[in-house]
Amino acid sequence: MGRLRKKKGLLEKLLEKDNYLVKNPVEYKGKWKKIFGKDNLHIELGTGKGQFITTLAEKNEDVGYIGVEKIADVLFQAVKKAEDKELKNIKFLLFDVNQIENIFEENEVDRIYINFCDPWPKKRHTKRRLTYREFLSKYKKILKINGEIHFKTDNEKLFEFSLNEMSEFGFELRDISLNLYRDGDLDTVKTEYEEKFINQGKPIYFVRAIIK
Repeated sequence: MGRLRKKKGLLEKLLEKDNYLVKNPVEYKGKWKKIFGKDNLHIELGTGKGQFITTLAEKNEDVGYIGVEKIADVLFQAVKKAEDKELKNIKFLLFDVNQIENIFEENEVDRIYINFCDPWPKKRHTKRRLTYREFLSKYKKILKINGEIHFKTDNEKLFEFSLNEMSEFGFELRDISLNLYRDGDLDTVKTEYEEKFINQGKPIYFVRAIIK
């Protein structure tokens, strides 16, 4: 995910959004479903400008959603979308995915979304990929049994790498698609990047990985 130019005072404005931004997420570890009053908890890692997760929250009021993003400028736009829609079932964390197990309890999360993350194409950066085995180990801890990872990318090599990592790590792979929209899934919720790639004629790769 690319970095946006930092705007003066935007971090301060973001920190004022107490109704959506959780400033001390570690304190709520194991309590997220209670906070939402929902039985299902879905999180998006690298939530970006928030089109994807706010649309999901709008469509599924029975699910609690958490968007995790480490870039304040981008997250501010996501929070603004939630505010404009007056959503009640969504929170945002200004947080690094590397520490994800510090804010979610074991078996607390029902679903993780990873959409169009940085492919880190150079071999020396393999460990930075969000589908690298060390990250998968963290996800496996916080996901409940039969919990899912929904992964989308436009990068074929990253997709191939991710399938291998997930399979070797014991995830059951389902609904693998090498061209999601050619395969007919036209009603799926899209990210901003996804819409751009579709307009450029790029295939979208998708897999649903289930923890057993």
